[in-house]
Formats: sequence, C-alpha cells, structure tokens
Amino acid sequence: MNILLIDPYFTGSHRSWAKNYQKNSQHNIDILEMKGQFWKWRMHGGAVTLARLFNQSDLTPDLILSTDMLDLTTFLSLTRKRTSTTTTAIYFHENQLSYPWSPTDRDVQKDRNKQYGFINYSSALTADHVLFNSRYHQKSFIEESEKLLKHFPDNNELNSIKIIEDKSSVLPLGLDLLAFDAHKTNYDGSPLILWNHRWEYDKNPESFFKTLFKLNDNGVDFKLVVLGENFKTTPSIFDETQRKLKDQILHFGYCEDFSQYAQWLWKADILPVTNIQDFFGISIMEAIYCNTYPLLPNRLTYPELLPVEMHDDHIYKDENDLYDKLYLVITKIDSVRKTNIRSIAEQYDWSKMATVYDELFASFI
Repeated sequence: MNILLIDPYFTGSHRSWAKNYQKNSQHNIDILEMKGQFWKWRMHGGAVTLARLFNQSDLTPDLILSTDMLDLTTFLSLTRKRTSTTTTAIYFHENQLSYPWSPTDRDVQKDRNKQYGFINYSSALTADHVLFNSRYHQKSFIEESEKLLKHFPDNNELNSIKIIEDKSSVLPLGLDLLAFDAHKTNYDGSPLILWNHRWEYDKNPESFFKTLFKLNDNGVDFKLVVLGENFKTTPSIFDETQRKLKDQILHFGYCEDFSQYAQWLWKADILPVTNIQDFFGISIMEAIYCNTYPLLPNRLTYPELLPVEMHDDHIYKDENDLYDKLYLVITKIDSVRKTNIRSIAEQYDWSKMATVYDELFASFI
C-alpha cells in the first residue's frame, strides 16, 4: 500500500511522528513536506505549494494522509485531476479551534483568528476519515466546530458537524520510547522536579513555578531541572525562577543532545504538569516511560492518560491540591523511586503502534 503523508509544518513532534511511522510501517510511505516555520502562512499557503510539488511528481498514493496544518480542501481542488478518487485522511495533532490563543496575538486582537479554525473544520469535512490523537481532542474539536459555525449569521450548516463526527476516530500518537533505554542512568540526590515542555503561555509556567516558590518558602528540600524548547520571547516567570530558585536548579535550558535530555528524564523523580493546552501529552509520556512520577490536572487529555485507579494519587483538582500532592510525594520519595509506572507509556512505542496504524489505514482502502 502506498501512503502519501503531507505536512506543511514539518518540524518537532510532527516530523518525529512522520519519520518514525515511515521507518516502522510495513507500507510504503512517501512524505511531502515544507519547513516548519511561519505556521499561519503554512495553513493559508502551504496547500498551494504542496499541490504544485505533488502535480510535478510521479507519486500514485492509495491513501493521502495529511496533518491538521494542511488546508486539505485547497490541496485537493488543485490536484483534482490526480486525486479525485484517492482516499484521504487527516490526522489532528492539534487544532486551532480548541487551542487557547494568547490574548496578545495580533489576530486575536483584530478578531481574525477564526479563519484558522475554519481551515481545520473545512479540511475535516473534506477528508474521508478524520483522526484525533486523544478522545479529549476529538470531543473538543466537535464541540468547538459547532460553536464556530454558530458564530456566523446564517446558513450555519450545523448538520455538517455530525458528518465529521461519524467519520472520526481516535488514533493515539506513536512515540520512539525505546530510544530512551540506551541512556538510562541513576540519581539519588534531593527529590528532583522536572519541567520538560515548551517555554510558552499555553504550558502555564506561572502555576508550575509559583507552586515551587511556595515549596521553597516553606523550606521543602528539592532540586529542579528545566528542559524544553525556548524562544526569543518567553514568559518572564522563567527569569524570575532563575533568580528565586538558583540554589535548587541543576539544569535550566534546552538540551540540544537527545542523550542529555533522556538522562535528565531518567534522573527526574516528579513531573508536576500545569498545562492549559495539550491534545495528547508527548513530553508526559516520555517522562512516564522513564519512570518519572506524574501529577496531572483534572482537565484536557490527562485523565485518559492514566488508569482510573491511579487518579486519586496522580490527578489533582486545583493549585492547592497540586501543592499538597507534590509535598506528599517529596516526603515519601524513597517509596516513589521504587514505583514502576513505565508500562503506562510502553503501549505508545512505535514497536506496537505501527501495526495499529498499518491495519487501520489498510481498512480505509
């Protein structure tokens, strides 16, 4: 079976997902991509460029699999002579309907951010199959699509939401977790708290670090490692943290080398998560695979990542509950370090997920 995977924003987790599926699949997978930058322009114009590249190629896919960053409607209209009978699927890593926009974004300030959500909606309506990386993602997309259509003055086409819902399903991300095994290492110092997310607004660093400030003010012994990609403009709380917790910090900054990143995950004891946006939770599953103890909020996709019997210990209700649970984990760190929870994440390794993907995509044809 020939699959053409199309992604106009080919970087980071998108790139890793595509390349690792290509490597582990039994199908023949070609990737048509563009550099992962200027995401808004990619959603508007990427389809035009990728349609031109496809029309110039000799590719003959049985299935076109696009990511959510592609305006699939435009791509198919520009390639209709070659794709009119080709089965299509769209995979939503994220979407611009449910995503919490920063209030400082210029498109939000000018009330023009809905255009990106509409591209996601129309692409989902166009595709033969719609795939989401979590149940939460699927549910939130359906709900927000309905809200989007109700925003418009007439001919809302609300029945189209049921069409999308009926052809949608959940397909979790595949992850290259086995790569962490070669970098396993030990740590026996003070309880080590981990941040391994992007340094951005939607990861809610204020709640995370203010909880740690409270621990420090109360004389609780801990160490901190802050990983994740940072950008030219980052929330000021990161600078404040470097000042206030300078004696607790063992590492503060992006790891260019995977080995270094993996070793910190193996060393880390506790992963408190405060994100206000996450459709799956790649960094969380990576940490859990390395046996880091997660504390997750009762929102978004997080409750479905853990078995129900773990919720009392690992899912918190609010910031006060987070502090209490974190304090408790620190006080019993010896028993926490003996707990093995990596099996929760193992199911998402590509050694298992590639077959799931292959069988599902074969059923589409």
